Amino acid sequence: MNFERKELSNAQLLDLYKKILKPRLIEEKMLILIRQGKVSKWFSGIGQEAIAVGITTALDKDEYILPMHRNLGVFTTREIPLHRLFSQWQGKRNGFTKGRDRSFHFGTQEYHIIGMISHLGPQMGVADGIALANKLKQNGKVTAVFTGEGATSEGDFHEALNVASVWNLPVLFVIENNGYGLSTPTNEQYRCENLADRGVGYGMESHIVDGNNILEVYTLISELKASMKDNPRPILLEFKTFRMRGHEEASGIKYVPQELMDVWAEKDPVENYRKYLKLTMVLSDQEDELIRAEIKKEIDEDWAKVQEEPAIVADLDEELNDVYCPWEHEQIDHFEEFENIRLIDAISQSLSQSMERHSNLVIMGQDIAEYGGAFKITEGFVDKFGKERVRNTPICESVIVSAANGLSINGHKAVVEMQFADFVSTGFNPIVNLLAKQHYRWQEKADVVVRMPCGGGTQAGPFHSQTNEAWFTKTPGLKVVYPAFPYDAKGLLATAINDPNPVMFFEHKLLYRSIYQDVPKDYYTLPFGKASLLKEGEQVTIVTFGAGVHWALETLKKNPEISADLLDLRTLQPLDWEAIYASVKKTNRVIILQEDTLFGGVASDISSMIMENCFEYLDAPVRRVGSLESAIPFMKSLEDQYLPKERFEKELKELLAY
Repeated sequence: MNFERKELSNAQLLDLYKKILKPRLIEEKMLILIRQGKVSKWFSGIGQEAIAVGITTALDKDEYILPMHRNLGVFTTREIPLHRLFSQWQGKRNGFTKGRDRSFHFGTQEYHIIGMISHLGPQMGVADGIALANKLKQNGKVTAVFTGEGATSEGDFHEALNVASVWNLPVLFVIENNGYGLSTPTNEQYRCENLADRGVGYGMESHIVDGNNILEVYTLISELKASMKDNPRPILLEFKTFRMRGHEEASGIKYVPQELMDVWAEKDPVENYRKYLKLTMVLSDQEDELIRAEIKKEIDEDWAKVQEEPAIVADLDEELNDVYCPWEHEQIDHFEEFENIRLIDAISQSLSQSMERHSNLVIMGQDIAEYGGAFKITEGFVDKFGKERVRNTPICESVIVSAANGLSINGHKAVVEMQFADFVSTGFNPIVNLLAKQHYRWQEKADVVVRMPCGGGTQAGPFHSQTNEAWFTKTPGLKVVYPAFPYDAKGLLATAINDPNPVMFFEHKLLYRSIYQDVPKDYYTLPFGKASLLKEGEQVTIVTFGAGVHWALETLKKNPEISADLLDLRTLQPLDWEAIYASVKKTNRVIILQEDTLFGGVASDISSMIMENCFEYLDAPVRRVGSLESAIPFMKSLEDQYLPKERFEKELKELLAY
């Protein structure tokens, strides 16, 4: 191994030695504790320490790093107190996740580290978003994101590199090529000779680096960081290294040929660097012993401190309260001047006024810039707010949702437009596993709104007509909004953007240009969790939302003899249970209308809750009406049969006659 100190002083060389030695000694301690049954699981980074330590040392402490399982050196180099790391691993309260997640599945704004989730790919997109925020701030900061060679096969990896290249984002994409994805060798994972070669396909600078040579790692990253300040750009780095332990300790290494282990044992990054320092008289045996003794003392003392910490005690209120980021709705009323506008106009106005109100708000989506979006909602926005804040995206929903999360982490608000709600399926993972769980896991907000043009009635077929709100009402941590009128849409979207929690905002396409209403011209907000009582009656309660509201209104207009409470839910998470129960207790009958297919839909849960909480008030079974149990078809006759609009009147009359 060829070490070149270049301009580094003896003090810098020793500092790097202390930093690379520390995670190694911690790991040696953990391996003993695992055998003693005192640690449940461990993902070893032995043999790879030079990468994490070298990169972290080269970056400023306020530059974000997104590490993986085997990057203990990132956390120790950022000088996180060991007792806090140990508390995290042991599930103690003094860790970073209140016992809700383990190992390195956490982030910390204090140390500018954003940990990964088990679905490895999304963190690449999060890095894009953090870097975009840095670029918008023009602060010259760099973001580093780690991945293994195995995760480079995930779509998020390719999406993230493409977006970073198109947007010229200052990101260091770090591939730790350690030979195996769990037990799968690299020759079964990809066919190119080097993963760094993929940089060419994205128009991206790339480098192949000896990942076991800490001086090569540190000096290269230092040089690249300096150049990226003047020339912000993404860079792909492939670090050749090896994993000397199993994927995690329980898996072992029997699948690795012994001769390969022997070759890489001779390239040990810690031992080789130690020998170099001794050979060049920078480190003496006595100094080495003192450094090791000092680190071991810190490890032992901090471990002992954590053993004295009490185990987590379950607190029901705390668990439920931490699902969402605490936030108080600010009611803003401005009703001096009204205008009669469509639902689509109300949404556009709300977005525009929110962009004016929040200078840190960024809108992203396919074709939303000069073209104005598929439905022209953002038409003219580029002229008003510029392309930095109104961003066309490549067709890659997953990484754009992840990037929105990165923007939030780095101090921005983000609105993502799904061209159609159906397309959210390709961005599903970061919504339900990043945005929804982030605050619960490590108390970090996810200030993201995902706009969802949805619904049938326009003969758009099975891939442009779904109303898939039930995918998200099932997921704790998300808020789900579904307005039926322009007034509600404008005020609720403003609230969604103000709210630091992730919001899925459904907009029914059929209503975009068909529903008009007098709407205040000024900016205003409406609270979540408050249903709208559109009609009052004595015979039956109709609970619905979205297009169902208008189908119900048509039915009641056609049948004026029916006396009904008509509740427009407006938001599905949170739900206005108080309004639902009060109406059911008054009318003693209830029918729930949704456009989605029945099984597993929102109506099912509302029905169950009514049965549990209002059973003694019911004079008839709760009735649900929804679409057929099939995909939504294209031809009008088939779509009319599929949708529940025509069946609703029959079901309503049957309920009244029960």
